Amino acid sequence: MTVIRSMTGYGRFEGVISGRQTVFEIKAVNHRFFELQCRLPRGCGFLEESIKELVSGCVSRGKIDVYVSVEADDNLEADVKINRSLASGYLKALKELCSEYELRDDISVSLLSRYSDIFTVTKAPENEEALRAIVIEAGEKALAEFMSMREREGERLAADVLEHGRTIISLVSEIEERSPVTVEEYRSKLYDRLREILTDTSIDPQRILTEAAIFADKTAVNEETVRLRSHFSQLEEMLGKSEPVGRKLDFIVQEMNREANTTGSKVCDAELAHKVVEIKAEIEKIREQVQNIE
Repeated sequence: MTVIRSMTGYGRFEGVISGRQTVFEIKAVNHRFFELQCRLPRGCGFLEESIKELVSGCVSRGKIDVYVSVEADDNLEADVKINRSLASGYLKALKELCSEYELRDDISVSLLSRYSDIFTVTKAPENEEALRAIVIEAGEKALAEFMSMREREGERLAADVLEHGRTIISLVSEIEERSPVTVEEYRSKLYDRLREILTDTSIDPQRILTEAAIFADKTAVNEETVRLRSHFSQLEEMLGKSEPVGRKLDFIVQEMNREANTTGSKVCDAELAHKVVEIKAEIEKIREQVQNIE
């Protein structure tokens, strides 16, 4: 099955996996290379390589941002330690306040517990493999939505590129049809001009034919139009592949633009020149769309 993908896309999963509320969000924009940036919960940096492996298996180009959130595991044991020297310092200071200002001594454990720096809480480490499994499962679900969006957009881009390409081929046909006529028109105009200039009406027909042949050679665009047709065929072929083709398409578009410029430098006819301008405009539209294709 032919699949052309856009480099832009968005996917999100939010739900409960293994009893823990999990969010995995992925979005991408155009970029020449593969670039991944992850925002992970604190202490979960070990997940970045697994996420990169997951995403790179589906994406070859683009600037990708991933956001992951996983609810804390309430079943993890916590070790609470008391900073006794600090607690003693607080207690001594409070008693001094009571004595110095003749206050009621109502110092209690609940009062001291308000000074959070007395306690150091250390949670048991996460089970990395279990957490990795949760994040990968959420990532796969988000990626499915992400890839579906990229494929829908890619299908639209491919259709648009082909439409502009067919317009170019239609204009190329018009140029190929018109180009020989311009040579005959030049020959006729040259003959009339010489007849006006020369008093002797006996003009050498061979001279006229020679000049017309030189003009035809200078303004011949058949090589350029043949290559434009060839480039469009390559464009169609590339859009029929399932592999990433964005860079190759970009190169083909550059070649099409080069042929259009050469054609424009050769034509000496206003009508043909206008058609070349139209071709270049269509090539630019293709270039803009190709920039979005993976």
